[in-house]
Amino acid sequence: MSLKLFRSTGYSSILFAGETRVAMHPGWLILFTSLWVGFACNAALWRGLGSSPGGGSVGQAVMTGAFAAAASGVVLSLLGWRRTLKPAALSIVFVAALAASTAWQAAAPDSAAASAPLSGVLVLSWRGLLHWEVGAILAGLALPPAIWICKTRVRRLPGSQQLGVNVTGILAAGAVLAPSGFLLFRGVL
Repeated sequence: MSLKLFRSTGYSSILFAGETRVAMHPGWLILFTSLWVGFACNAALWRGLGSSPGGGSVGQAVMTGAFAAAASGVVLSLLGWRRTLKPAALSIVFVAALAASTAWQAAAPDSAAASAPLSGVLVLSWRGLLHWEVGAILAGLALPPAIWICKTRVRRLPGSQQLGVNVTGILAAGAVLAPSGFLLFRGVL
């Protein structure tokens, strides 16, 4: 008969030692994804900074970016649970990249989409989708964050702590969403 110092149940733990310290907090993933959507996928901001034709005011572009980042922060905080965070973040990044490529293509001086209605913001014609700039913008704006989101390990939090993180994210994003939306839609800038 051998002496056992530790009892083993035969089941290994889901979380190995040190995994919770290496994995990223879900709030950071929401923040970085929202900032990417708001500012990297903001075609008006890049046009304004590059002073290319069709560029508007930089202040309005920054306010649009803050509004988009806050709106995506609210959505990601609502869907910030363990199984829904990464798919929601990937969907938001791809929609933002598609909107940026559409806005870039629509503001081109030789584009017929410049006079398109607002409903055409996310939908290009087949001819527009086949343009090389659209593919390059989609690849540049959607692939790097998508790869990062897929490879990043997110820390698992207990239910009550995750709910607290989600509510804090909604309140923080709402605190940015309200004033930026007011300034943007009232035409102050």
